[in-house]
Formats: sequence, C-alpha cells, structure tokens
Amino acid sequence: MAKISAVINALNTEDSIERTLKSVGWADEIVVVDDGSTDKTLDILSELKVKSKKLKVYHHKGVGYVEPARNFAISKASNEWILVVDTDEEISESLVQRLEEISEKMAAIEYVEIPRKNIIFGKWMKASMWWPDYNIRFFKKGQVKWSNKIHHDPEVSGQGLKLEAEEKYAIIHYHYESVSQFLERLNRYTDIQAKELMADGVKFEWRFLLNKPLGEFLGRYFANRGFEDGLHGLTLSLLQAFSFLVVYLKVWEIEKFTPQDITLSQLKEESKKGALEITYWFKYGNLSKNPFKFFLQRAKNKLV
Repeated sequence: MAKISAVINALNTEDSIERTLKSVGWADEIVVVDDGSTDKTLDILSELKVKSKKLKVYHHKGVGYVEPARNFAISKASNEWILVVDTDEEISESLVQRLEEISEKMAAIEYVEIPRKNIIFGKWMKASMWWPDYNIRFFKKGQVKWSNKIHHDPEVSGQGLKLEAEEKYAIIHYHYESVSQFLERLNRYTDIQAKELMADGVKFEWRFLLNKPLGEFLGRYFANRGFEDGLHGLTLSLLQAFSFLVVYLKVWEIEKFTPQDITLSQLKEESKKGALEITYWFKYGNLSKNPFKFFLQRAKNKLV
C-alpha cells in the first residue's frame, strides 16, 4: 500500500490548525512547517506532537505568503505521495478514499488536480471563478514544484488526473470569514503583487485605475456568472476589483507617485469605453453560459 504524507504550512492559525490536522489524521505522516507564528499555533503543535508520532514540526522564515515555504515543507516529507493542505482547509472522508484509490491503483498518475469548495462569508461560492477552483495538491514527490511567486500554479511533470467537479471530491476551503480578514490579506498580498509587476517591467498608467478594476469586476460578475451567487457574488466581485485598484496604486507608490497629466477629455474617453463594456454585459451577460451565442454576439457588436 502506498504511503502518503500530508504537508501543511502554518502561520498564526491557532483557530483552525486542529481542525485541519484532524482531517488528515489518516495520513501515514503529517509534516507541518511553521512560517513564524506569533499566536498560540506553536503551543498547539507542541501539545499535539506529544500525542502523535506521525506529526513532525519544522520552522521556516516566512515572507508573507506560502509559496516559497511550500517546497521546503515538501522536502521534509518522507513518503512517495504528498498531499498539500492549507490550514484553512479540510479533507473529507470521500476525498480520502478517492486519493488512496489513486495512489494504490493508478501507477501512471504523477499528480492530481482537486476541486476546492470555497466557503466565503459563510456561503459555498459556486460561480465567479470560485468553483471548481482546481488545485494541484496530490502528487508523487519530485513531480511538482512551486515557484517563489505569489498565487502561481506549480510546475509539474508526468501524467496528471483531474478529479470530477463533485462536492464529495472537493477540498473544503474556509476562505474569507470576515471583511476584515479579506482586507488584511489584500493589503499583504497587493504589496507582493505590485513588486512582482514592477519586476516584470510594468509601468504605471493612470488608465489602469479604471480599466483594470473594471475588467476584473466584469470578468467575475458577468463572464464567470458571479450574479448566480446573489449578494455574495456581487460583493466578492467588487472586492476583487478593489484589490486590482490597490495593486496598481501600489505600483504607482513604488514609482514615488510620479505625476501624470490627465485631461477631462481623456477621462471622458476612458469612462466611455468602460460604460460601453458595462452596457454590453448587462445586455448580453446572460449569454455567457452559451459560448457560441456569446461570441457570435460579441463579433456582431464589433462589426457595428
């Protein structure tokens, strides 16, 4: 029988770490890497470590996001198969059974893409890019490697398998539980994202403050049908759009708030473009579920 290591990175997760550890208690080995917690996380881990020989705890200097520490955590695992779990996630029994079946009977598979059930502000989000939200989290050691960039997909090798987009096979992800939590992470993540944009050669333009947030909102709320999630869908589409505004403002900040001239006619022209996009989506957004009709209509509009 193939052995599985559950790998977890932790940072100030005293309220959720026990729930996550309980959900992976079936694993042959549990590796937890603490990225510099200042709350009671380490105390909890110390107590649990006494009770379980499976649990191994290591330390890593955190940088504010998980990717750089993830490869370090994986390197500490000793088994052939690795399951990566975050401390705001939970693994269901039905998913465990599926993963054990894959590790035992599918020798050719090197990595598995698993859907995530994102619960945000108390609701399972089923639209606006929140479902099925596939993540590569189960794999043979050595076949998957994360980059040091925030929110980037890992590099993979070998043959992969994508699980069915069914609730029983999903990682349960208790994502944002409050607006304050969203804003705290937003501030931390946008610092990193702005620096990465600068490193990639992006130069700030005032138009970004209008078209980047608007594009994100329209993409989530209309193209990815966030309206199907009701008030939650509207709220999260707006919050995600706001995060884009903050990212580009921070790019401007890195550039020392270099002045740029804006005329009213330029602002009017940019606003007109945005208004046309909004009008289009309100008129034809319901077609986005039918790709053929949707793109046909877009083509017609461009010819007018």
